[in-house]
Amino acid sequence: MENLRGVPGFSFPGLSIYDYRFTIYATDMSEVNVKLKGGAGAQIPGPVTVGEALKRLDRDAAKQALAARVNGREVDLAFSLNTQNGEAIQIEPVLPETREGLDVLRHSTAHLLAAAVLDLFPGTKLGIGPALLDDPRYGFFYDVITPRALTEADLPIIEKRMRDIAKRNLQYRRDEIPKSDAIRIFQERDEPLKCALIADKGSDTVSVYYIDGSPFIDFCLGPHVPNTNKLRAFKLLSLAGAYWMGDATQPQMQRIYGTAFFTPAELEAWLKQREEAEKRDHRRLGRELDLFSIQEQYGQGLIFWHPKGGIIRQQMEDYLREELIKRNYSVVYTPHIAKRELWQISGHEENYGDSMFAPTTIEEVEFRLKPMNCPMHIAIYKSQQRSYRDLPQRYGEMGTVYRAELSGTLHGLMRVRGFTVDDAHLFCTPEQVRKEIDDCVDFAYQVLKTFVFDKIKFELSVKGNDTSKKWLGAEEEWAVAEAALAEGLDGRGIKYERIEGEAAFYGPKIDFKIEDAIGRLWQLGTVQWDFNLPERFELEYIGEDNKPHRPVMVHRALFGSIERFFGVLIEHYAGAFPMWLAPVQVAVLPITDRINDYAEQVASELRAGGFRVESNLRSEKIGAKIRDAQMQKVPFMLVLGDREIEQNQVAVRERLKGDIGVMSLAEFSNMARKLVAERALVNS
Repeated sequence: MENLRGVPGFSFPGLSIYDYRFTIYATDMSEVNVKLKGGAGAQIPGPVTVGEALKRLDRDAAKQALAARVNGREVDLAFSLNTQNGEAIQIEPVLPETREGLDVLRHSTAHLLAAAVLDLFPGTKLGIGPALLDDPRYGFFYDVITPRALTEADLPIIEKRMRDIAKRNLQYRRDEIPKSDAIRIFQERDEPLKCALIADKGSDTVSVYYIDGSPFIDFCLGPHVPNTNKLRAFKLLSLAGAYWMGDATQPQMQRIYGTAFFTPAELEAWLKQREEAEKRDHRRLGRELDLFSIQEQYGQGLIFWHPKGGIIRQQMEDYLREELIKRNYSVVYTPHIAKRELWQISGHEENYGDSMFAPTTIEEVEFRLKPMNCPMHIAIYKSQQRSYRDLPQRYGEMGTVYRAELSGTLHGLMRVRGFTVDDAHLFCTPEQVRKEIDDCVDFAYQVLKTFVFDKIKFELSVKGNDTSKKWLGAEEEWAVAEAALAEGLDGRGIKYERIEGEAAFYGPKIDFKIEDAIGRLWQLGTVQWDFNLPERFELEYIGEDNKPHRPVMVHRALFGSIERFFGVLIEHYAGAFPMWLAPVQVAVLPITDRINDYAEQVASELRAGGFRVESNLRSEKIGAKIRDAQMQKVPFMLVLGDREIEQNQVAVRERLKGDIGVMSLAEFSNMARKLVAERALVNS
């Protein structure tokens, strides 16, 4: 599910419009029963704000808190607590150095950015400004339409104004007002985009935020930090084009990207990491190493895999297929297009319609390109009646899917319009599902380790107490599913972060994030429990009681998008792929032209042995040939001269170590073959 915290207009159902007011309307001072999650409790005269209650419960936590969860719901520290029939109100502070804390910090900084732009450029129209937690390139953005077009030269000026506002320790203040009042306020401010957003998204009462003492006001859910003094480490990064609500028919805006951290030291470390990331940029390396291209004349977001990139992809896919067969998966292939009716049954058109390519009509029947593979695998399952003896059914596919991503969101291999997913769907009985999840976790761990991702972060996203989302499935089903996923991690001693309220609407999930060579986190694979599709498609199997039962369906992807995984690999290895993946494994380099025949003989023998080899027979100095092979990041270079011919040997040069000695071709072949067989990260 998409994180909507940064998207204005979503209010918590069931909250009084007075909950965020600072005037206390109660005449009695009845006590409020509050309890710190996992800690102490207290009776406090009420009404009382969350911040005040935290001070009574844990003064240190109160000093650090940026916001809080009240009975599982995220709120500002100014949120007012009232009696709840004597029941304890559970408070959990949202602290720095947590994902939730970073979200609040970055979203609040996006609002600070908007306040600075309004201050510097009166008449600016505001769009939206969410936090970005899963994009290693940025931390937040805000879309604006300014009286004049902004340039990169404006960013330091805007950033300085942000710092000036932050030093004034201004309060973030939330107000709950009727929808009609909110529309009137933004009409008076000549903010037609905000008016349209409120009209579309707002309920009867809506929340608006102010930064007191600044020209900023926004229509937003929050929560936010209590004051601007909490924002001390931020940086504006770049400008880009954008459209209002991502619709190319709507007004064009400018998107200001930035990032924020809790401390200046964290920001400085990230900026240094960013410099290194630019050196490893997969778009630049893809061009220099001739791995892939995106060609405007054919369409943005469409990837052309060049021969060298194709070799790497083939190795990736062959490895995964080998593992699928070992684990008793059935490899399947399914169409790229299906009747529109299918996507209506599955719910994809309802929930993801904006991301799907438009329907096409053939003989009065509408079809749509597939955005996901799940319904296709369901078709295979439903092609015959299944017995409990047939389960589990495990279908794996390198399935290409299509998303109608807007041009402003596309980024190299990381976000494209057509991509291939190493998709698998498992259909099993409730008794089998725990073992299947265990195997999925083991599988993911093995695959990521094979590609030398040594630091893997596991996240378990669960339903939590958030009632603002429409969750499918009964409470007992969620409890069983969440327990099975947690046990799959706990049983292997895997540390993980449990994230409340971030499950998919159709079930809990485990996400795998890897830390690359320069410390960036990337979201890759997932294991997801699905309550939705088995019901929608009325899936069944015949149980031991000879009655129909609903199977459990599990989604599993390890690479995720193969294109995106490839992009991550390019940057992780800085283009220097390990021996088993390298598109050219050996470069044969004769010192002079008279050695060319021997060079071709050596190259032929290596190719016959299954190695990927290139011979450089150009009339160049050997230094230039070595430099060219180094630039192409070839793992091994075999330098051949008169001595090597006489001794029937090869002089071996390694990509990083340089010369490692003279040996027979058989000795070199055995060494290289061992590296390939072990998929070892050596000589990289």
